[in-house]
Amino acid sequence: MGRSRRTLPEELLLLALDPATGTTAQPQSLDLGLAGAQLVELALAGRIAPDGDRIAVVAPRPTGDPTLDCALELLRRRGAPVRAVHWIGGPRLGLRQTYLAHLERCGMVAAVAGQMCGVLPTTRYQATDTAISREIRSRLDSAIRTGVPPDPRTAALAALAHAVGLGKHLYPGNEGRSSRSRLRDLIRHDPMGGLVAHAVMDVQNGAGAQPRRNPVGPGAGPGSGVGPGVGSGLGSGVGPGGRPVQEPARGVPMQPRRGSMARAAVH
Repeated sequence: MGRSRRTLPEELLLLALDPATGTTAQPQSLDLGLAGAQLVELALAGRIAPDGDRIAVVAPRPTGDPTLDCALELLRRRGAPVRAVHWIGGPRLGLRQTYLAHLERCGMVAAVAGQMCGVLPTTRYQATDTAISREIRSRLDSAIRTGVPPDPRTAALAALAHAVGLGKHLYPGNEGRSSRSRLRDLIRHDPMGGLVAHAVMDVQNGAGAQPRRNPVGPGAGPGSGVGPGVGSGLGSGVGPGGRPVQEPARGVPMQPRRGSMARAAVH
């Protein structure tokens, strides 16, 4: 996969990056969205495909993008197709920070060191080329304004932006209400993006561990409420009371608890 085209995770992160503060909007849900964006990108590259409410690897050859290839390899190692909400709902592996560092290496953002409350070290990220962010935003604006069905990549980006709650960041206040509504409606223009977006929202709503009663086929639209996603490669087990729990795959590190005060993470 050449570097002439930005990937969906990169575009989603640039959309979420606030140019004034250097922080990202919706930091908690953004990791879920980035995991889903990886999946859509892999699907666009022909490496994976939906199999009901599961994700199946159809072509395991590398894409050339190290972060995407890591996700693809984790999916391949599972052998059998993986339930989308289990994949997205697993412990995040710092995807937001991984992609911020990637964008910094590519020269698209610059890290700015600072302090919180004059004590805790922080890192902010400023876009080095605002024209890129404007181009990404203009694609969404055009799709919303004209009503013309967007290309699959833009439709998937819109679906993911809505799923992680970026609508109120991109189109704030009462004046942005109609734009937020149309952003949500763009989900229907890309089945894969819609499936992923619904999976992200299911995880946020606590449905990640609940099995689907009626799995849908590959041609299902976004109204099905299921979708594929990329995460840490989780298995599921049974916890106290018979409730299903998720377990990290072997070799996948767990993130440290957020309560640590050693360093204030970018948000």
